Amino acid sequence: MTSGPPSRPLRILVVNWLDRENPKSGGAEVHLHETFGRLVARGHEVSLLASGWSGCAPRVTLDGIDVHRAGARYTFSFAGPRYFRRHMAAQPYDVVVEDLNKVPLFTRYWAKAPVALLVHHLFGVTAFQEAHIPLATATWLLERPIPWVFRDTPAVAVSESTKEDLVDRGLRAERIEVIPNGIELERFTPHPQAARTPSPTVLYIGRLQRYKHVDLLIRGMKLLIDDGVDVRLRVAGAGDDRPNLESLVAKLGIGDSIEFLGFVTEEQKLDLLRTSWLHAITSPKEGWGISCMEAGACGTATVASDSPGLRESVVDKRTGILVPHGDLPALAQALRSLIDDRERREEMGRQARLFAEGFSWDASAEAMEDFLRRVVAQSGPR
Repeated sequence: MTSGPPSRPLRILVVNWLDRENPKSGGAEVHLHETFGRLVARGHEVSLLASGWSGCAPRVTLDGIDVHRAGARYTFSFAGPRYFRRHMAAQPYDVVVEDLNKVPLFTRYWAKAPVALLVHHLFGVTAFQEAHIPLATATWLLERPIPWVFRDTPAVAVSESTKEDLVDRGLRAERIEVIPNGIELERFTPHPQAARTPSPTVLYIGRLQRYKHVDLLIRGMKLLIDDGVDVRLRVAGAGDDRPNLESLVAKLGIGDSIEFLGFVTEEQKLDLLRTSWLHAITSPKEGWGISCMEAGACGTATVASDSPGLRESVVDKRTGILVPHGDLPALAQALRSLIDDRERREEMGRQARLFAEGFSWDASAEAMEDFLRRVVAQSGPR
């Protein structure tokens, strides 16, 4: 792409399934608001078209972003384009950003402005680990046309792993830029008194969905407990898989060692990240391990599956330990090795903080701004 036009404010429309107030929101929505909220602060005009939920306001302003809500989680792919045509099509947007999260919305067929793609990760066959067969099949099928629809579309991937996935699917590598997520480095910091829980604690924080495979972490904890390790798993987050996970805990007979905290506030989240001995995540695929980076910014090392996205947010043997996905003995051994070795655990925490300092939302927003200016310049005058 060629260099951008003179620095005038851009009129940006972002299309995503959710906004950060949605009860189902997650890391993708954090990225959206942290990045595009900063673009608003830099003088750009940003609107967001997203789905709604029962009782939500149809239109709000969040982080300076004008948020329009249409339809619901499973109807947005139809309701979103219809709402756009009725209420937003007349707006002179310079660029439309399709925040591709799970199912494409095919904005290039109904949005008038140039389209750029923002990709966290795609499900592929992992959809069948999360949803019932009909919904998983629909998700898998809707991902299939992505190479044909977006082959020549300029795109941002949040990690090299996601870029590799897109290239493997048929998108052109030279059209994809990697702009990693950032961290709120001023807020996510180590505990001022270096306080940790008195006894060993492992933290999982995130959605409780089947594709996250929190069950592997629970089974790994079972091995530790059976081996006589005094350890407690703190599970923070909400989701459809919680009843299944609670049933698994009961079946394994380790209820006294597993604590389900449910949804936590930002203040509680910060305290958990600071005071837990270790952070752990055992998902088979992530766009970018944002919880790993937040834990690291708080000086807490991570044990994670050696899977796409996670292997970029955890530097093996430096900021944490990567284990083969699904290898329970290796998972348990990695956790135990750091629980038993305070010096190594704390050094990894220090290195994790240093690694996190290389990522900031300001830098991500600046890179996104430059990318979007070049997209607009390439499309010609409007």
